[in-house]
Amino acid sequence: MARLACASVPALPLQLLLREHPDWRGFPAAVVADERAQSRLLWINAAAWRAGVRTGMRHGAALALSHELRAGVVPAGGVAAELRALTARLQRHSPHVEPSREEPGVFWLQADGLRRLHPALRPWAQGVAAELRAAGLQAAVVVGHNRFTAYAAARVTPVQPPERGVAVFADAAQERRAVRRVPLGALGIAPDVRDTLAQLGIHTLAGLLRLPPLGLLQRFGAPLYRLHRLAAGALVEGLQPVPEALPVQAALLLDDAETDLARLLFGLKSRLSALLGELGARRQALKALHLRLLLAGARPVETVLRPAAPTRDPALLLDLLRLRLESLALEAAVSGIELLAEGETRELAQLPLFPAPEAQELEAANRALARLRAEFGEGAVVRARLADAHLPEAAFAWEPLDALKMPATTGQVPQRPPPPVLVRRLHAAPQALDVPPGPLPPAALQRSLERALGCGALARLHGPYPLSGAWWAGALHRDYYFAETRRGDLLWLYHDRRHPGWHLQGRVE
Repeated sequence: MARLACASVPALPLQLLLREHPDWRGFPAAVVADERAQSRLLWINAAAWRAGVRTGMRHGAALALSHELRAGVVPAGGVAAELRALTARLQRHSPHVEPSREEPGVFWLQADGLRRLHPALRPWAQGVAAELRAAGLQAAVVVGHNRFTAYAAARVTPVQPPERGVAVFADAAQERRAVRRVPLGALGIAPDVRDTLAQLGIHTLAGLLRLPPLGLLQRFGAPLYRLHRLAAGALVEGLQPVPEALPVQAALLLDDAETDLARLLFGLKSRLSALLGELGARRQALKALHLRLLLAGARPVETVLRPAAPTRDPALLLDLLRLRLESLALEAAVSGIELLAEGETRELAQLPLFPAPEAQELEAANRALARLRAEFGEGAVVRARLADAHLPEAAFAWEPLDALKMPATTGQVPQRPPPPVLVRRLHAAPQALDVPPGPLPPAALQRSLERALGCGALARLHGPYPLSGAWWAGALHRDYYFAETRRGDLLWLYHDRRHPGWHLQGRVE
């Protein structure tokens, strides 16, 4: 008998939200339809349920029940992209994978034909579950003999240890007996239908199977009738796997090693057109281009090229290729180039008749950033991200900047001009000042700071502003000051009590 498996990722949008916000775990959390206070709650976690929050509530009403509720929006495009990524992950374990169209997060995998690689099905199922856990998701994997019964069992299989979300049925009879105890609430039945059946004393599949199917069709409609037929075995659906997406790649192999950039670009032009044509057939645009340069007598060089936005413009990509190849210092001549295209499905949108100047400027800025990355490498364009740290020099970290975005606005017109903004510039590391470490009279301290800073006479010294902490890694205690000079400079410096000495942290402009 054919064997297949069902992998169920319960509440996939909620898991994606918690994966994006790991600090929300342990708090009541919910997925909302949009950012409005009157938006409906679509998914909730167990902590929200215990607080009295229910799906279908409005966000404002749920906050009245639990002030600790964390809520966020998970866009449909993000769920679709995650489903494509999970399908690709599962195809490492079975060539035939079908994602559910009605219930995101449910997958069926063919388990037949894998005996030579996996003599036992339980270790194989555990590998599938581990693959999903590696993606940061909790899932249940059930290996059975029937598509529906494997799905029903996966819906009630625990995803936490010791079971770790894995179940394997030895025979079909055992599988049918197990799923008869599955509650109807775990099968995605409409709440009003579920409540009506509960009033009749029908809570499990066993109770549903005792009812006449035609009566269910007349009273509750086609969905419950179809569920009854699937549970009874009268309707058997086959596996409909999605085709595995093969990588879009090409290669340029040269008879003689080449050092001339123009001839290399001419050879790459036709290969690049073929890659873009294949992406176009898949209704995708090029998101990233991975290059592997084969060198004569030297180790290959690998690099990646990312345009400002997914594109199928060959002229733009050739220009970025030229910038990247010019910036590489190669040890030997190039004997071949391997190309691997990373595509992204793009939604078709109506082009505006009169594009906004801000949007045009943003596109131009992103194209400029893409050229900088192409010429100087992926780490050339970064942005600062706030970090949870005490020390000012550790309170931020640099992360790659893929694209600029328009700032969010409140839609309200300011009534008065905003106050001037001061910019605090920090040195990469505090600069030690040649000032005696011991306590000095105010006049002597001012003279010593003036000599060490070399910026003229000090008008006044504001402070101290103490900063202490980091007892777990060696306590620190600093007294911060703002030094204002007569010529208008505003310097930020501190005195370290534990390691006596003065340091320049930065300046304010």
